[in-house]
Amino acid sequence: MSEEERLWSGRFSAPPASEAHALGRSLAFDARLVSQDVEASIAHVRALEDAGLLDAEEAKALEAALADVGHEIAEGRATFDERDEDVHSVVERAVTDRLGDLGAKLHAGRSRNDLVITDLRLWLLAAGRMAERETEALVRTLIARAREHAGDPLPGTTHTRNAQPVTLGHHLLAHGWAFARDLERWGAWSTRASVSPLGAGAIATSTLGLDAEAASSRLGFQRPFENSIDAVSDRDVVQEFLAVAAIEATHLSRMAADITRWTDPALGWAALDDAYATGSSMMPQKRNPDTAELVRAKAARIAGGFVTVTAMLQGLPLGYHRDLQED
Repeated sequence: MSEEERLWSGRFSAPPASEAHALGRSLAFDARLVSQDVEASIAHVRALEDAGLLDAEEAKALEAALADVGHEIAEGRATFDERDEDVHSVVERAVTDRLGDLGAKLHAGRSRNDLVITDLRLWLLAAGRMAERETEALVRTLIARAREHAGDPLPGTTHTRNAQPVTLGHHLLAHGWAFARDLERWGAWSTRASVSPLGAGAIATSTLGLDAEAASSRLGFQRPFENSIDAVSDRDVVQEFLAVAAIEATHLSRMAADITRWTDPALGWAALDDAYATGSSMMPQKRNPDTAELVRAKAARIAGGFVTVTAMLQGLPLGYHRDLQED
């Protein structure tokens, strides 16, 4: 690829200014989408084959090259070119370097606009499944501990002052119910999120007769997009992911606050395990609840992510805009 050649450079006679390229370059953070980009690209290759735009041998060669590129990047063996703007550029360039004109056919009928949100939805769905697994494990642990301490008395507090006697089991289950609602939110979000944007193109699909429903099925989505403009321009799937994550992070921070308070030596209701405490080089008597404190603090970062994406989308006209790169 020459200095002037980029995926979008067909009508341009000069490359972008170096500072403009640096501002728009997203490879530093979207490289994490490489496995999803390869997966979506393979689904696109199969759609091109179904449409008669690739023969079986061409499709096989493209799939093999994509798989090889994905492994090479994942294993850290790939060398990124300074001209590569994003993970999509890297993958497509690497395939074209291997296969020449055949590799260039990978771009037929698709845009980075539909590809990036396809990649992102796949990544988010995987992250959501992980969050569900971890949350379910936490709920099960809280239930098990609540059973162990079903009859152990604990001062119930309001305004952080002793109010009425409860049991430790009852208090632990209060946290459990909050996380159980988080599980319901993750499930509802994943149902709404499982929509494939692949085939929406830049904004209005393409004229190549690509089967969006087949691509959706191949990628494991529940259904394909119904409106191509909505598919490439909306990011409420990200907003809702962050909203659910922020709510659960709030629940985690409240449980961390209880742990911090209960393990205060002045109360002595619980003791910190050495694996989750830190000491002090100056005050050797200290057992600090750093882990719980960091859980409280990180909840703010997640909530901030929701605010950032919401502010980015507010007032943004429909259609793809580069603002969406900040998702």
